[in-house]
Amino acid sequence: MHARVLMGTLWGATAATPQHSQTIYADIELTGGTIPIEAGADERAVMLVGGQAELDGQPLELFTLYVLRPGHEARLSSASGARAMLMGGQAFTTPRHVFWNFVSSSRDRINQAKDDWKALRFPLIPGDDQEFIPLPEKPVTVSYP
Repeated sequence: MHARVLMGTLWGATAATPQHSQTIYADIELTGGTIPIEAGADERAVMLVGGQAELDGQPLELFTLYVLRPGHEARLSSASGARAMLMGGQAFTTPRHVFWNFVSSSRDRINQAKDDWKALRFPLIPGDDQEFIPLPEKPVTVSYP
């Protein structure tokens, strides 16, 4: 088993990545065996990105986000090898709104970002300035308390 802590503090290791709120993000490679998914963070999720693995004995599907119950220490295991991402952190204490790639505590800011995207006021991505992805008309919108 090998895990790289990309952001935050996990399993006694702290990443050098700056963070502005408690965040965890780790790349986990299981070569057989089990790793605990600690219950310290308010919100946590696991995504299997390669191989075969189980979470608390239940098989995981590739590229499916499994959100863990707060306070539950889960166990990620694989007999044949797997790669998974662990992500999460501190829960927001104020409302958050999500529309496509835009996240804000203000619906007005989300609407401004939508207008700015449509009007091409966002800077182009260096090296990827040939493709423009239009704003979806009706993406799934989520509000977090």
